[in-house]
Amino acid sequence: MKHIEVVAAIIRKDGKIFATQRGYGDFKDWWEFPGGKMEAGETPEEALEREIREELDTEISVDGLFKTVEYDYPTFHITLHCFLCSILKGDLYLKEHEAAKWLDIDHIDSVKWLPADEAVIQMLKTI
Repeated sequence: MKHIEVVAAIIRKDGKIFATQRGYGDFKDWWEFPGGKMEAGETPEEALEREIREELDTEISVDGLFKTVEYDYPTFHITLHCFLCSILKGDLYLKEHEAAKWLDIDHIDSVKWLPADEAVIQMLKTI
């Protein structure tokens, strides 16, 4: 089975978490934390800073690892490294995603999250 290693940003502001909606692929219209695949030679933090800069035109601070999730999708296995992050500069301009929302913990289940992200959502509810 193909293995993909990705990083994701849990961007927090004013008690809310930033969620993005996929605009392509098998999981089009599902929601996720923004991020993407790591490139050869990158640390997870470097990959995440690059992905957020590319996808959202925003500079972030990677504040710490929150959770790593291993998940088997039908055609691949994913290792998802989720980091708590904060905005340093920029307005989270959508370049690749269909939509975005700021969700507080009471409304975090109001969107259809990707399966790998569900374990992260459950953990976020406990902090």
